[in-house]
Amino acid sequence: MKVLVLNCGSSSIKYKMFNMSNEVVLASGLVERIGMDGSKLIHKPTDKDKYQFEVDIPNHEVGINLILNALIDETHGVLNSMDEIDAIGHRTVHGGDKFSDSVLIDESVKQKLEDLIDLAPLHNPPGLMGINACERLLPNVPQVGVFDTAFHQTMPAASYTYALPYELCQKHKIRRYGFHGTSHKYVAYRAAELTGKDIKNCKIITCHLGNGASISAINNGKVMDTSMGFTPLEGLVMGTRCGLIDPAIIPFVMEKENLTTRKINELINKKSGVLGISGISSDFRDLEEAAQNGNERAQLALDVFTHVVKKTIGSYVAILNGVDVLVFTAGLGENSIYIREKICEGMNYLGITISKQKNNVRGEERIISKEGASTKVVIVPTNEELMIARDTKRIIEQQLSDSDFSWDYDSQGNRNNEKVFSL
Repeated sequence: MKVLVLNCGSSSIKYKMFNMSNEVVLASGLVERIGMDGSKLIHKPTDKDKYQFEVDIPNHEVGINLILNALIDETHGVLNSMDEIDAIGHRTVHGGDKFSDSVLIDESVKQKLEDLIDLAPLHNPPGLMGINACERLLPNVPQVGVFDTAFHQTMPAASYTYALPYELCQKHKIRRYGFHGTSHKYVAYRAAELTGKDIKNCKIITCHLGNGASISAINNGKVMDTSMGFTPLEGLVMGTRCGLIDPAIIPFVMEKENLTTRKINELINKKSGVLGISGISSDFRDLEEAAQNGNERAQLALDVFTHVVKKTIGSYVAILNGVDVLVFTAGLGENSIYIREKICEGMNYLGITISKQKNNVRGEERIISKEGASTKVVIVPTNEELMIARDTKRIIEQQLSDSDFSWDYDSQGNRNNEKVFSL
């Protein structure tokens, strides 16, 4: 089975083409600056030269059409025809409490995504644009929605309920949703494999640390709690987001600085976090360099970040009644030797002790805990696109097994016929 994975943003589309018979990436790329000057397609076939094409791209449908044409291009393509695309998997940011798993997209799913736009006004609309464009361009190809929020839907009510008037929360769907779910799921399962543990009998804490950051507590494969909440603003200190603060600070600052709702929202989402503390940058590499050169505010930003991460890990150990595996992933978690060391420092009472030698690595899968440590500490580079492709394959095969026909595949996993997918 060949699966096209799409991640549609407001002005960009990221994509990867997988052959799922061996989970090999055939091509990847990016359409950027949709609806703006300087729009272009960057196409990277795995075994061929990168191809860049600058052209007017007024909307997502034109962008996706360019991707499809690049995939079958005589020189730069990786497919003989579009008929080789068996399914499309869409990264869909917000599924609310309506989706606890990936789903085959139909009209009812699209309507639910429309209903959830209030909860994700920046992310769900371009996702729907991508879905609708694919329907028009590849009408016979099934599409699957893979939700950032779905993995977190196993949280108990005590974890996702806010202490506001219950009727208000019900009316406006106010609850903890959590995000980065596709990443947390992938790295949790992969970490269990690497450490030889059964995901269904294991306590795992996953730390997705990047410019956006979140931590999840996973017991026997199910999320018990996660640090992001109603929006991605809650929880850890991040690159430009303040994370968890006393909510009374917001009206206090609005009154003192005469700020509108839009301005305070911009302040806490785009001007706070380690950028706000340091006054230098939201990039942790810049902060580490500045701190090494004696910049006290840069050091403070790093200290605040690692303190909050450590505090969250500790609270999740309490919720899980222990921890078997601690996982670091995403840009910072995978690549910052310093940040991993600072977070794990002084946590030996939890069985968390790392080897400096093993920790001296960037962007590689590796167990970095000391020999004999009761808690395994693991670096797992995240692969959300592969997780989306796997879920897409699983959902399609599940639906096919419940339908009245099946597609015929050859020994390489390619579809031999062109039957329309219907249930």
